[in-house]
Amino acid sequence: MQGFAGDTHFDDLEIGLSAALTIVAGLLQVLTVLPTIVVFIIWFHRVRSNGGIFRPDAFTLGRGWAIGAWFIPVAHLFMPYQIARQTWRASTQRGPDGSDRTAPAGLLTSWWVVWVLAATAGRVFSRIYMGADTVDELLAAGKLGIVCDLATMAAGVLAVLFVRRLTAMQNTMATEGPYARA
Repeated sequence: MQGFAGDTHFDDLEIGLSAALTIVAGLLQVLTVLPTIVVFIIWFHRVRSNGGIFRPDAFTLGRGWAIGAWFIPVAHLFMPYQIARQTWRASTQRGPDGSDRTAPAGLLTSWWVVWVLAATAGRVFSRIYMGADTVDELLAAGKLGIVCDLATMAAGVLAVLFVRRLTAMQNTMATEGPYARA
């Protein structure tokens, strides 16, 4: 409740309830995000492996990096993107005459940029939230947390679209072959 002097007043019950709800929301988020991460990394390794069959010359890193790159501090911010771009290229059919073609990668890039921004903002939020000493600091951190969660949801939607598109590209390569129809 906002007081007349601009002070924010909460009773102990409201503060305790807020902390409890924050913990429950965090646990629910972990319970949904962790399995999603596992499934995504398995899929990512699979499409990288398929890409290596379609075009072995398209890659600068081995298949194992499709898993390992996600777990290396700092490198996880760019190595998986490099692998995804190379997989995207390897999964693009060549022209009917064998010439290289490029599939627009705006979806891939959009997903990656939003994911990196959301992950970075999430880390900033976590530090601010853990360091908050006053109700006003907690409220400010909570607002940043909402923005982070919205960005994470946007990254999730873009990731689903990326997964569907790259999977479709690989299905086309598998069923029609490496050359597009004339």
